[in-house]
Amino acid sequence: MGSAGGRKPHAVCIPYPSQGHVTPVMQLAKLLHSTGFHITFVNTEFNHRRLIQSRGPDSVKGLPDFRFETITDGMPPSDHLDATQDVPSLCDSTRKYCLAPFRELLNKLNSSSSGVPPVSCIISDGVMSFGIKAAEELSIPQVQLWTASACSFMCYLHFSELKRRGIVPHTVKNFLNDSISENPIDWIPGMTNIRLKDMPTFVRTTNDEIMFDFMGSEAENCLNSSAIVFNTFDEFDHEVLEAIIACKFPRIYTIGPLSLLERQMPESEFKSIASSLWKEDSNCLEWLDKRKHNSVVYVNYGSVAMITERHLKELAWGLANSKHPFLWIIRQDVVMGDSAILPEEFLEHINDRGLLASWCPQDQVLAHPAVGVFLTHCGWNSMMETVSHGVPIVCWPFFADQHTNCRYACSKWGIGMEVNHNINRNEIEGIVKEMIEGHKGKQLREKALEWKRKAEAATDIGGSSYNNFSRLIKEALNCGGHAKQEY
Repeated sequence: MGSAGGRKPHAVCIPYPSQGHVTPVMQLAKLLHSTGFHITFVNTEFNHRRLIQSRGPDSVKGLPDFRFETITDGMPPSDHLDATQDVPSLCDSTRKYCLAPFRELLNKLNSSSSGVPPVSCIISDGVMSFGIKAAEELSIPQVQLWTASACSFMCYLHFSELKRRGIVPHTVKNFLNDSISENPIDWIPGMTNIRLKDMPTFVRTTNDEIMFDFMGSEAENCLNSSAIVFNTFDEFDHEVLEAIIACKFPRIYTIGPLSLLERQMPESEFKSIASSLWKEDSNCLEWLDKRKHNSVVYVNYGSVAMITERHLKELAWGLANSKHPFLWIIRQDVVMGDSAILPEEFLEHINDRGLLASWCPQDQVLAHPAVGVFLTHCGWNSMMETVSHGVPIVCWPFFADQHTNCRYACSKWGIGMEVNHNINRNEIEGIVKEMIEGHKGKQLREKALEWKRKAEAATDIGGSSYNNFSRLIKEALNCGGHAKQEY
């Protein structure tokens, strides 16, 4: 592989600085590297320190042609490296302050003394649209990776229409218990059976004005990109994808699930490169080895969602009372304003039947045959990973696009059951038993396995996502003659 003068194409990849965004951008960066790209992966200084803390200094050494760089996020200094930064403040800061340091980094990379090929393209997170501006200044290709769901992208594109119709802002205080939440939103192309409460949560309260504006404007900004990449596959989201192409933007590439497309890469060279901002506990895999097939409830709310102390205890006793084994990931910062401390009597009650961990290699956990159901916040990485491994879900969404994903999982994809947001132990006990033992759980598992087969077909050689990735390189990144044709 080579280009004019023997130089590799050089992709600069920059995610939004949160785990759920870093992971898919890293997956795409690795895929591009496997086809012959030189990669510069750009973390914020804060997340760079988190990565070193969780995985050690070797985690950011990279490879000769896969390097890590940093820029400031514009936020005040913080020593709390074991928690995600405040989301609204971080969003506001990245769009105001990140372009200048990113521009400086690109100039440094393009200098004759850098020792790397000139930057040939930019891959930026769908909510880091300053990457579009930077690419325009350099006259190079740029694509946006939308790291959330395609249906959420379509919702965000219609935030301005919600405002125009007077639907937001509204003055309802207890949104979910008010009839307004059930109002149908039947005018978004490619989306059916959507209610106001299924829209991304930033429509719910005037307290989310920053996020309502940020997400709506960043989605709109994606339309100024050379192309938009989605971590999904055609058959899974065909209606909304067709609507995006027809009504909003034709140049889209569906290349997911990224976790499955990674199967086509050589494995050994990437062992030293990972993106987890928390230290992973691999002991849980050994614990799963001792459990029966489809017997374990896996519980994880992702990297940002937070719950109350009451919810923590109700969930704990619901899991305990179900009598089924469970693996529960509890981040240190998962409880609002407090640490996640469970009653001693609960720990004595579950004995060896439950395993608690602070973080884990989720893709490996979901691939384990012992896992029978996934209790999830419905973040998009979790959705794609659970589909990739054929695991049905219990949906407990919290914020952003998670409610939209939950609605699709339960009413369209047929892989999930939703719990009441204000959960109680009896409901958790009942739904766990149904998912592991019951007829409904069996139906959902069969549907999840059906989607798994389709996801695998899409990412196999010659599948739709595999072919779309090749097209992305040739068409959007203008590297048809420079990158390897097989990966």
